Amino acid sequence: MSYDLSELAVLVTGAGRGLGRSVAETLAALGATVGVIDLEAGSCAATAAAIRAAGGAAHEYAADVADRASFAAAAADFAAVRGRIDAVVNNAMLLRYEPIERVQEDVLDRMLAIGIKGSVWGAQLLLAHLDAERGGALINMASPVAERGYPNTSIYSLVKGALVTLTKTLAAELGPRRVRVNAVAPGSVPTPGAVGLNDPAEYERRARTIPLRRLGRESDNAQAVAFLLSPAASFINGEILHVDGGIAAAG
Repeated sequence: MSYDLSELAVLVTGAGRGLGRSVAETLAALGATVGVIDLEAGSCAATAAAIRAAGGAAHEYAADVADRASFAAAAADFAAVRGRIDAVVNNAMLLRYEPIERVQEDVLDRMLAIGIKGSVWGAQLLLAHLDAERGGALINMASPVAERGYPNTSIYSLVKGALVTLTKTLAAELGPRRVRVNAVAPGSVPTPGAVGLNDPAEYERRARTIPLRRLGRESDNAQAVAFLLSPAASFINGEILHVDGGIAAAG
């Protein structure tokens, strides 16, 4: 099913590559005006350029979502384009897998800052630029690791678990203000950022453990985000939508 998102102005963080880029391109293809945020100016500009080349509307902002002032400046500039922000997709995350004894303070601080603080700022900025009469939507990027134990993912899992809690809490808090808050929990997807952390044999092993017997695709996740932003999901609030081929359900 295709959705008409032409009425939406959506800010997507971490949209320079991988899942974030796929989300931004998909939303733009469905008519949304997309604000592309990424720390890397080059990849940020490349995503926006690709969207415009395909006939979509995109505006790029090289910003650090962990830095509230940096994020706020980008959001304010994007809001000026349409007079509001209808939705924020909190996708940005620093991906690191390592044994707990190897975790360094700078990496820990950065992962928490991007994944948790950045998502809190995203919620605040949506509210700051929202049309109160129209309402809006917030989507956090969770993961099955928030519910299952995977070795060497302690900090990543910590962040994703926090986002599940944040999603449910904000759904209850912001629902009366006509803001729907949901999360998408993609399974194993060989994105550019993840491929370097696992060898091909590990991906083959993962595919065998997934009930649908394949890895996820970036488009699987992007389509789920599009659904949650669409009118078809107008009464969905506080949900964690697993797009993982059944791995969370299989346990």
